[in-house]
Amino acid sequence: MIFRRFAAPALLTASLVALTACGGSASLNPFSWFSSDGVEEVALIPEGGFLEDQDTRGLVAEVIELEVLRAPGGAIIRAKGLPPRLGYWDAELVAENFERAENGVLTYMFRITEPYYRTQTGRPKQREVYVGHFVSDIKLQGVRTIRVVGANTSRSARR
Repeated sequence: MIFRRFAAPALLTASLVALTACGGSASLNPFSWFSSDGVEEVALIPEGGFLEDQDTRGLVAEVIELEVLRAPGGAIIRAKGLPPRLGYWDAELVAENFERAENGVLTYMFRITEPYYRTQTGRPKQREVYVGHFVSDIKLQGVRTIRVVGANTSRSARR
């Protein structure tokens, strides 16, 4: 009876002390079972960003026309581009500097996707591509010039 009364707690204490001598990373250490090792940093965004966030479209060869039209609450930027051959698609005016003017100049890149297959050159009138983009009055504050950039040429319009 005395043996059970003193031996069981002594044996339990001895095994507990023996297990605490195990390394901190071992799962046998009972003192580390419910403690955290601190904040583990995990990268949620890969370096270089996600592939779908990267714009693989190139610039249109030439920007041949630029027009800024007044609209309620802002302006519509309308540009005409001329790619080198037929079949270009998915054209868009992509703002630089998060659509913030730099020295009074608001700059847009005329981006367009090249066709996946070989196409004919065609006449210039057949290759024309139009794009439009609405800009609010708030973003136009302090803007004196709107510029659209292509691969070989760019156009500017003054307000």
